[in-house]
Amino acid sequence: MAQQVFPTKANLMNTKKSLELAKLGYDLMDRKRNILVREMMRLIDEAKDVQQQIGEVYAGAYDALKKASLNLGDCSRFAGAIPVDDSVSLDYRSVMGVEVPTLEIHPRATDVRDFGFLATNSDFDEACRRFNEVKTLTVRLAQIENSVYRLADAVKKTQKRSNALNNIMIPRLSETVKFITEALDEKEREDFSRLKVTKRTKEKKEK
Repeated sequence: MAQQVFPTKANLMNTKKSLELAKLGYDLMDRKRNILVREMMRLIDEAKDVQQQIGEVYAGAYDALKKASLNLGDCSRFAGAIPVDDSVSLDYRSVMGVEVPTLEIHPRATDVRDFGFLATNSDFDEACRRFNEVKTLTVRLAQIENSVYRLADAVKKTQKRSNALNNIMIPRLSETVKFITEALDEKEREDFSRLKVTKRTKEKKEK
């Protein structure tokens, strides 16, 4: 690559500028990667906590449902009265240029019931409350896991670009700067030697 560049001062200046930009780009890519990795690790820790919460809440919900079933019998007959939940809204936030989702579930009013008081009992109410809590946690977990996936993909791409700059572009441009600098220095020495010879020849003629 270096040998294909004609050794002129203009090319030297342009190559030095390109080298500075490549080094700046590498620094920015490295910072971006570090920030993305930190955010990803934070979300992974958060996902573990949410998964643990889901497990605990599920266990409580099924326990309450079992108790309700002992008194009410088959509770599945109440399921038809519960409407489909379409209250989840999707938005995005940017993390170093990476769009990650933000999911929000809008809870229904606490006084809204889809079944009668007389047909159920407190254990059934507790089961419904806990399953609603599981639903909220599941939405949160989906948001976190999708964000982690997007961040991991961005980290991979950023690392690839960073490696390309550090291992290919910067060494190549550095070698080109070295080649042009050495060629110009050699040309300057040759010009200086030529001037000395010309000066001596002229002095001899004058004598």
